[in-house]
Amino acid sequence: MKVSISGIRGVYTNDDLSLYEVVKFSRLFAQSLVNPGQKCILGRDTRPSSMAIAKIVAASLMQKGVDVYDLNVAPTPMVFRESRKYQAGCIVTASHNPLEWNGLKFILEGRGIFQNELHIMLNSMPSTEKKLTRVYGKLFQPVSNYVNEIVELLKQSENSTNSTDHIKVGLDPGGGAACGYVNELFKNLGYKFHSINDVYGMSSRGTDPTVDNLNDLAHLVVANELDFGFALDLDGDRLVVVYKHGKKLTPDTTLLLCMASALSLGMKKFVTSIDTSVVIEKFAKSYGSASVTFDFSKVGESNVVSKMLKEDADAGGEGSSGGFILPKFNMCRDGLLASVIISSLDTKTIDECIKFSGQYSQIRTKMPLPSYMHGEVIEKLSDILKRESSNIITIDGIKAIIDDDSWVLVRASNTEHAIRVSVESKAPLVQTLYDRIINKVQSVYETVK
Repeated sequence: MKVSISGIRGVYTNDDLSLYEVVKFSRLFAQSLVNPGQKCILGRDTRPSSMAIAKIVAASLMQKGVDVYDLNVAPTPMVFRESRKYQAGCIVTASHNPLEWNGLKFILEGRGIFQNELHIMLNSMPSTEKKLTRVYGKLFQPVSNYVNEIVELLKQSENSTNSTDHIKVGLDPGGGAACGYVNELFKNLGYKFHSINDVYGMSSRGTDPTVDNLNDLAHLVVANELDFGFALDLDGDRLVVVYKHGKKLTPDTTLLLCMASALSLGMKKFVTSIDTSVVIEKFAKSYGSASVTFDFSKVGESNVVSKMLKEDADAGGEGSSGGFILPKFNMCRDGLLASVIISSLDTKTIDECIKFSGQYSQIRTKMPLPSYMHGEVIEKLSDILKRESSNIITIDGIKAIIDDDSWVLVRASNTEHAIRVSVESKAPLVQTLYDRIINKVQSVYETVK
């Protein structure tokens, strides 16, 4: 089981993420909600275990006096958006992790919990209130206006002047929580669309569109001569784009398209995670104004949002997940919002982004490794990389800047028992750089184990 600001995640078994653990973390979260009459919005994805876990979460919160507003199956961005009305939120999801995983994602004040809040929550003492004086919370079934709010946001933007009559898109929610909602969104915007994998719990592909080849969506795009194909993960915060002729774009290119739209709307302050492609900043400074600024955060949605709030940023996200964040609308990665923002771009801008991004290539992988070994492996690797890099950044693992176009990042995963290795360089050089860094990581691991 992994406990981090990205949530509580584990394999749903008696030995890992058990119902005991679900009750424990739900109660700890409830105890951190100190306001009288506290309200909490609740949603879940479509994993086989999510319904049972959600019922346990609701009961645990109500047992601590929290009123629960249960959306049932709902995309993560919807729950985040609604949480602004209900003070707090909880989502039963493991996002892009395999189906046997599940987890809890906690929300405070419309955004994910920060590291200090997680520390306080985990170290709080069990409640000692007397059972006879406890006031139990109630259960409600709210209705969300999230889809219509995206429609209104798009209509208010300058990009809404573009006609949508000729645009045709393919939608692949992967049998996840965005099923139905993403169809409704594009219908309300007046787009023509085709859908696959749009029944809860049924999908021809894996849970993570960033690593799946998306062959079925590519075939849908080609066979129906669609302009775009949009694939979402199980909880709807990650988005990957399949463009004309069935070409799957990298997650970083997906984020670049969103940022290009933000630039066209006059946005100038951006924050991205440290593992995001250099393409994003290079494009913004080439095609945007001279006043465009970029800041960088540790990997993890909550870390990006924290930096955004500190810098009062207009937009940003995580390139590795194709995760776009527009904080004034939603303080989380929002795959549904990203899909309509991208589809509103003109063809010239899209082609420029794809051509610009195509100069670079990224390789992202992971090595299974017990969490207790992460620190020692990264520390030893740091000593090696310092000798052959122009700059070292240590805000999250170790990032070695090789030159203006090349970097490597080795960091502990927030969501799995693994070391994550990310590499970027000009397209012809990336494989050589990747092979070199993987050999170094493996060599260090052999000395540590």
